[in-house]
Amino acid sequence: MTEFSHLNSAGEANMVDVSAKPNTERVAVAQARVLLSNTLLAKVRNQSIAKGDLLATARIAGIQAAKKCSELIPLCHPLPLSKVTLEIHEFTDQLVAGEGEGEGNCGLEIRALCKTNGKTGVEMEALTAASVAALTIYDMCKAVDKGIVIERVQLLEKHGGKSGAWVRAADAGVNYD
Repeated sequence: MTEFSHLNSAGEANMVDVSAKPNTERVAVAQARVLLSNTLLAKVRNQSIAKGDLLATARIAGIQAAKKCSELIPLCHPLPLSKVTLEIHEFTDQLVAGEGEGEGNCGLEIRALCKTNGKTGVEMEALTAASVAALTIYDMCKAVDKGIVIERVQLLEKHGGKSGAWVRAADAGVNYD
């Protein structure tokens, strides 16, 4: 197992010194899923959420969160982001027969992409963007249903830097241009 880079020789948390690292293009894609009831998903589809344009607000919240990541996560470096995009799509996962009441899990899947040319990666920015977009969806929909679930917040892929590319096997092929 690799040593934790954020611990000094005494085992204390510290910010990693990246000053000697070369600038390289770095890209990360993260995901979060928001499980919604069929009734709530229909309201999202019909754009009838009382607080306003749900998807636009969630995208803007995610972009702002990526830009503020170093203010939220104590040991993150502030990064000059060159691109942040959020895509939000509806999904339906069918349950296996006998596991539920015949209804699939449904909701919104958020994919956040962050890009920079710098000395450290943008994984935390992408994860923060996806997480805050999901929290924004919860906030705007909680009056209708407090049983909303946020799940599968995860890194899907990262490119650049000394460690090169990493892609979660089930999600290979995400377009990050």
